[in-house]
Amino acid sequence: MRVLVIGRGGREHAIIWSLLKSSNVEKVYCAPGNAGIGQLAENVPLNEHQFQELAEFAVDHAIDLVVVGPEDPLFAGIVDYMEAKQIPVFGPRKNAAEIEGSKVFTKDLLHKYAIPTAAYETFESYDEALAYVRKQGAPIVIKADGLAAGKGVTVAATLEEAEEALRVIMVDKQFGDAGNQVVVEEFLTGQELSILAFVDGETVRPMAAAQDHKPAYDGDRGPNTGGMGTYSPVPQFSQELIDEAVRTIIEPTAKAMVQEGRPFRGVLFAGLMMTPQGPKTIEFNCRFGDPETQVVLARLETDLIDIMMATVNGRLADMDIQWSDSAAVCVVLSAGGYPGPYKKGDVITGLDEVQESIVFHAGTALNANGEVVTNGGRLLGVTAVGATFQEARAKAYADVDRIRYEGKHYRTDIGAKAL
Repeated sequence: MRVLVIGRGGREHAIIWSLLKSSNVEKVYCAPGNAGIGQLAENVPLNEHQFQELAEFAVDHAIDLVVVGPEDPLFAGIVDYMEAKQIPVFGPRKNAAEIEGSKVFTKDLLHKYAIPTAAYETFESYDEALAYVRKQGAPIVIKADGLAAGKGVTVAATLEEAEEALRVIMVDKQFGDAGNQVVVEEFLTGQELSILAFVDGETVRPMAAAQDHKPAYDGDRGPNTGGMGTYSPVPQFSQELIDEAVRTIIEPTAKAMVQEGRPFRGVLFAGLMMTPQGPKTIEFNCRFGDPETQVVLARLETDLIDIMMATVNGRLADMDIQWSDSAAVCVVLSAGGYPGPYKKGDVITGLDEVQESIVFHAGTALNANGEVVTNGGRLLGVTAVGATFQEARAKAYADVDRIRYEGKHYRTDIGAKAL
């Protein structure tokens, strides 16, 4: 089979790495790809929103499956476009991608179908939102309605932080139209859990659970990021509790989307809070997570291309998906200053010294001398697998130390909650 993966991050690198383990995959292209992806697949100089050119490429190169990685093209309707051209594509249609594209839509859906989530109110008026926040007090959660690259959510510990978040989203328009509405939620206590699932209408096949680390600094301090590292499995939660989350949240949500005339097909990613009252929904994403994908696919034993084709063709119920008992840890290396302003173009060295990890590239590029350089906020996901968490963490951090570039930043406590 010939596959075209759309995207340029660590998630897409991990997807391609997993696809190439299949004897059924003959060739993988990636548009536009990055420096690391180019070592496995053929990078194509097309961006994620060049729908016509991507479709023409797929036809000209006899592509058997297009796999869409990022949320932006999904929300813009790339799956609908490909399907109209009779091109097999893995991912949800535009009306189903709304589950990530609008937090207001998702909260209203969860409320309508009595699916566990935090209490909330939505606002289009800054003044009304501000008055409500001042009445509720802190801690409280402020969310931009639309897509904001994982940075549109503020868990405000103080009223001042909450007011600042509202101002940034609704007045300063830091996230553009994504801030036309906000969701203000109650603060939930507990640990977060990520459960990604292959979904084909009402059929749900959960993947191995993972836990992300959103804040930039150790101890879950600092501003939210797209994710500073992940690990899987998550041993502090019993399989019974994970099964409960699937049964009470993910499966009912898939059914609700069918009921609403928006059947979901692809990867449905539930961000959950495991509260003393049981699992509650924080958010849904309409695609593989980044960096959750790196550790989850490292534990996948079933052929990924078979799962994807079964999902596309409505045969997911026939799949028996197997996961290894090993542990996986991914430590994200970011540019200095991320998630704020950061520099590009610094040479990254030591990649050839990595011994026991898979290094998934995210924000990297090649310079004129053919050297790998920094080209984004999150740069690399150093991912190691071991029989135990201690072994996986030790391998990952040993290889993190071997990689060098100016302004190198990473968290030193990825996976510590599992120990």
